[in-house]
Amino acid sequence: MGCFTFVKLMMVLFNLLIFLGGLTLLAMGIWVSVDGGSFLQLLGPFSSQGMQFVNVGFFCIAIGAVLVLLGLLGCCGAHKESKCLLLTFFSIILIIFIAEVAAAVVALAYSSFAEGILKAWATPALQNEYGNNPVVTKIWNATMTELKCCGFTNYTDFVDSEFEKENGGSLPPSCCWTNIAPCSPEEAERSHVQGCFEHILEALKEHANIVGGIAAGISVLEIAAMIVSMYLYCHLDNRTS
Repeated sequence: MGCFTFVKLMMVLFNLLIFLGGLTLLAMGIWVSVDGGSFLQLLGPFSSQGMQFVNVGFFCIAIGAVLVLLGLLGCCGAHKESKCLLLTFFSIILIIFIAEVAAAVVALAYSSFAEGILKAWATPALQNEYGNNPVVTKIWNATMTELKCCGFTNYTDFVDSEFEKENGGSLPPSCCWTNIAPCSPEEAERSHVQGCFEHILEALKEHANIVGGIAAGISVLEIAAMIVSMYLYCHLDNRTS
């Protein structure tokens, strides 16, 4: 078996795995979209209201469709030895790689800007909708209970809020270390319960090695796919001649 044939075979097998992975995500996405209730039962504590913010079904369908397209392009391009398909495959992988690098740079450079945007959304919701809007209330209660945190920044997000006014100056129980009502602002200040945003940031920092390893692994696979596809593309002329 020559080098070209071996690389071609590896290209076909690799993209076959991508194609099968894409089909799996597509099937999962269609399942969530058509019968989301039964799917969410598998997720335990997560409620169906969360689907209004992150539609898992459509996300899986979109990612699955891209993977299926990439798998087909890679398999067909290598098997049929088509320069057009190989070049298209290379171009799509390159665009995805550049987009990932750009997203990483923006995330690192503008993390404080992103925090400001999130805070501008979260603080009014806690001030005006928490306790009145069932969806917002359930999502924040589940978040604060699961992460053992209080508000977006800390307990001050609930000070002078509609919830505090309607409950005689009491804050959500999660804001006090006792985790029981009533929870006064003074008790919340003494409890020093961390805000949910800081808690999430700390969790991300703790798992930064894992996240970085996964990102590096994906980048290596993308670079390898581009190198292999370009190798096949450049050596097709030698094969034909």
